[in-house]
Parts: sequence; C-alpha cells; structure tokens
Amino acid sequence: MKRYGMTIPFDGVPLLDQVDWVRELADRGYTDFWSAESGGSDGFTPLVLAASWAPSARVGTAIIPAYTRGAGTLASCASSLAEAAPGRCVIGIGSSSDVIVERWNGMAFEKPYQRVRDTVRFLARALEGEKITEDYETFSVKSYRLGRLPAEKPKIMIAALRKGMLGLAGRESDGAILNWLSAEDVKTVAPYVHAGGEGKELVARLFVIPSTNKDLVNVIARRAIAAYLNVPVYAAFHEWLGRGDELKAMWEAWKTGDRKTAVEAIPDHVVDDLIIHGSPEACREHVQRYVDNGLHTPVLAVLPSDVDLKQVSLALGPDA
Repeated sequence: MKRYGMTIPFDGVPLLDQVDWVRELADRGYTDFWSAESGGSDGFTPLVLAASWAPSARVGTAIIPAYTRGAGTLASCASSLAEAAPGRCVIGIGSSSDVIVERWNGMAFEKPYQRVRDTVRFLARALEGEKITEDYETFSVKSYRLGRLPAEKPKIMIAALRKGMLGLAGRESDGAILNWLSAEDVKTVAPYVHAGGEGKELVARLFVIPSTNKDLVNVIARRAIAAYLNVPVYAAFHEWLGRGDELKAMWEAWKTGDRKTAVEAIPDHVVDDLIIHGSPEACREHVQRYVDNGLHTPVLAVLPSDVDLKQVSLALGPDA
C-alpha cells in the first residue's frame, strides 16, 4: 500500500473537535497520522484519539525526544500507543534539539547519537518483555520489566539528519524519519539508511503552504525556514547537504540578532526546494517528486496561510 500521511493535531481547533476532520482525511485516502512534540500537544495523546477515530490508519510519533522521558516511562507510553493501534503503530525516536531539551526542559543535550542509540536499544528489549538491568552509555536501568505488553510490537524508527544517525537508523531500527529536506535531498540521505539492511522505511515531514499567493507564501516560508535552519542541528544538516553558501548570509545575520535581514537573505530557490506550495494539484505533484526519489511515506504539515485549513488538507489528499 502506498502511504500518505498528515501531521496532527491541527492548530486552532480543540483536540476533541477534530474527530470528523480525521475521519474525513482517512476517507480521502490518508493512510497515516503522525504527531510531533515540540511545545504544543504531547506526541501520544492525539494519536491515541486518531487510532480510535480512524481504525484503519497507522499512527506514528515524529518524533518523541530521547531525553525528555525516563526510560521506563517512555516504554510505557510506547506500549500504550501500540495497544491502542495494534499492528499500525510506529514509535519515532530522535535527539530533538538543544532548544527543546536544554532551554525548554532543563536537561543537558549531550551525546545525542549515543542517547538515541541507547534509547532504541532499550525500547526494543522492553517491548519484548525482557527484564532489563543495563548500564547504557547515557543512562542506566535496574530490574525493569514492562508490565503491560502490546499484542503486536510497534515499529521503531529513528529521526535522522546526517550520515551518522542515518546509518544508525538503518542498522538498529525499522527506518528513518526525515525533516526539512528537498525532494532531491532524498537521494542523498537514502543510501545511508538502506545500507543497514533490506526493508527500511523512509518517512519525511513535508511542509506545505497550499496557496497561490506567492508573496504570502514567501513571508510564511521564510519565517519557518529561519526558525528551524538556525537551530544548530538543522544548520549542520543543510551545510552537509551543500547549502552552506546559500544560507551563509542568513546564518550570519541571525547570529548578530538581525532577524529581518536573516529572513530576507533566504534565496527564492531554497524556499521552492524546502516548502511545498501552490495549488493542491501543484502540491501533490511536488509530493510525488519526493516519492519518485525514494521516500516511502510523505507526511504533510500544512502551515496556516490564507486558505481554510480543513478544506485544503482534504484537497491535498491522494484521493481528492
């Protein structure tokens, strides 16, 4: 089955009022609902609801930070979601960023590669029902056994940017969750994941502004790009992808506190590469370019613009 996802919950609408919206999206061909956890809703609650509202849809976290829950609590959350969505659940784990981990949660953002690796290894064992006593490199667990196992073990995937984490995702998980990349960039990152073995899935959150008002698109897109690509992990990612020269002016202005100049310094073609925009038809064609380049599961994240969010999310669907 070809997969096609949407990021939930939607901003500006009470969580419980999104039931009909989720059901309509499933009727329009959306196979997946994915959450995020970066300052709004937690990553699990919206998916538990979606699993009930759309009982054929797959649900996945993209992503849960490896730092912000203790190992046992994270295993319990993962198990509960897998029980709510048997056979159709993905637990996406990532390092997140220094902003979320350190500034918002007061935890040291240290050894991100090792922390993600250790967390994935622990979860894989915990969800098998093992009793675990282990001194991992980044945390320790003593005499832990998950007391409530799901009937079907969920898939575990790793959020990855550069080749170290991409390789880890391929070797030690069911695939990689990607973010903030162009359709062409899929060709760059995919081989590192597939080197880890057969059957690895590539999931990516794709930011969409379904508007033909190019001036408005440029304003919204540049603000979003500046907000993310000045975070150190994303800056390093795009430097690795080869956008260092294109984004140098933005990074330099941002470091001096000149936000206006930083936003204006983002080249038009970078906006066109990283943000899907235009009519619903044009947006679907752009999504297809990602799939043609090796992406298995596109997950749309619709940015608010001058159009009705519910109507455009339905119009963007594969069966629209």
